[in-house]
Amino acid sequence: MAQTRPPFLQDLAWRLQAAAYDGLTALLRLFPVDRVSDFGAWLGPLIGPLTSLHRVAETNLRIAFPEAADAEIASLLRAQWQEIGRIIVEYPLLDRITAEPGRVEVAGEQRLAAIAAGGRPVVFISGHFSNFEAMAWAIVHAGVPCQMTYRATNNPYFERRIRQARYRYGVRLFAPKGLASARELLRALGRGESIALMNDQKYNGGVAAPLFGRLAHTAQGPTTYALRFGIPLQPMSVQRTHKARFRVIVHDPIELADTGEREADIETGVKRINAFMEARIRERPAEWFWVHRRWPNEVYRS
Repeated sequence: MAQTRPPFLQDLAWRLQAAAYDGLTALLRLFPVDRVSDFGAWLGPLIGPLTSLHRVAETNLRIAFPEAADAEIASLLRAQWQEIGRIIVEYPLLDRITAEPGRVEVAGEQRLAAIAAGGRPVVFISGHFSNFEAMAWAIVHAGVPCQMTYRATNNPYFERRIRQARYRYGVRLFAPKGLASARELLRALGRGESIALMNDQKYNGGVAAPLFGRLAHTAQGPTTYALRFGIPLQPMSVQRTHKARFRVIVHDPIELADTGEREADIETGVKRINAFMEARIRERPAEWFWVHRRWPNEVYRS
């Protein structure tokens, strides 16, 4: 079926957005990486509180830390806007960040090497922790064939630039989210390739599993894939150590029990994933992406 061309004004707006991104990228790449990262940390707290996302982040923080005083919530809000600011401006420089020795250290390299050498795929899971793109680099750098899932943007010109940026630091296998992606992920696992999914966003129709004491609808896809192929979930996370320097952590695998009761087994797996996510967030709350509407919509209406 032929692809429908967008209206002229929409196409023009998309092209202008892409041109603005190109200009910003060219400007940022003139400066040292750490200076750019610090600029993002300065800019984020200036712009973030002016957006509607600020209220979402505050609501989420109060759900997660109901005992926190107002001053602590305000401090966490500022810190998470600093982190988001850093992530945004670091994106055009990821190839430089990952190419410089010592900027990205990997805790658990042996586990990645074993996955690369063993021929048994895994389902990588993680969340939006600090500059999460560093995890994709670590997987590829270790030699693990892996399909990376992501949410494609509406702007096709911007989408092309995102893929090109990831290509520069080694990510070659992409699986945009959607029905076609699910089929491709199944084919990839059948070929012995691993797959990687972010599992910390709201998923309507997913399994309602506890997260910080409240039910949060969570995608069952990673658990379903792991159970279907009899392979483990492989959690990963990333921490910012200093400015644009990171530690990628390869955690112990999660081996799922297959009792034959598929719905119950999936629910158990999703609960274990949410428990992993909550533990990582509690360790470093400023480094999670709090601007997601993670809980049911009614939470954000008050």
